[in-house]
Formats: sequence, C-alpha cells, structure tokens
Amino acid sequence: MKGTYLGEFEELVLLTVGILMEDAYGLSVLTELEKQTDRSIMISSVHKTLVRLEEKGFLKSHMGGATSVRGGRDKRLYQLTRAGIKALNQSRELRSEMWKQVPSIIWEGGK
Repeated sequence: MKGTYLGEFEELVLLTVGILMEDAYGLSVLTELEKQTDRSIMISSVHKTLVRLEEKGFLKSHMGGATSVRGGRDKRLYQLTRAGIKALNQSRELRSEMWKQVPSIIWEGGK
C-alpha cells in the first residue's frame, strides 16, 4: 500500500464515496462533492484522486454495467476498503482531538 497520509481533498473524496455507497463513480463523486462543499471542482481532479486513493489501498473499483445514458459505456464504480475506512476514522479522531485542544477563549470571541 502506498503512503497512508490523507490530504484534505483525498479525505473529502473518500467521505463522498462513503456517502454514495454503490453509486460512487467519477461524475457522481464530482456532483456530490460540489453540492457538499459549494466549490467548483474539475472532473480531472476527482479522477486523479480516485486513482491515487485506489493505489493507496483506500478504495477498490470495478466496472459497472453500460447504460444508454452513457452512450453504452461502462462506468468505474468505487467503494471504500477496510484501509479506507480506517484512514477516515484516524483522520476524524486526529481532527477531533486537535479541536478539543483549541482554547475556548478563541471561540468566545476573546472574552
């Protein structure tokens, strides 16, 4: 398995694959990411990240059936692996622990 560090965009893509479950493919991931983040995202960024996450062992993919909507082309469907779920849990735990350490005075507007 390639490196286990997750960048912010990688984490968002993994979370999106988890949200979409069995309907996670390039365009559906892009659409959901744009909806969730209110960002404009390039499809090439999504595809590169999906491939990289699969190389890291966090995702696995298989070819889905062809549809007339896609002009008869198959789509590559993605799903989280155990390693992907573990990486997301570790990321969530790290962020949660760090958020707990931020002094409450910062959130109270300096009172």
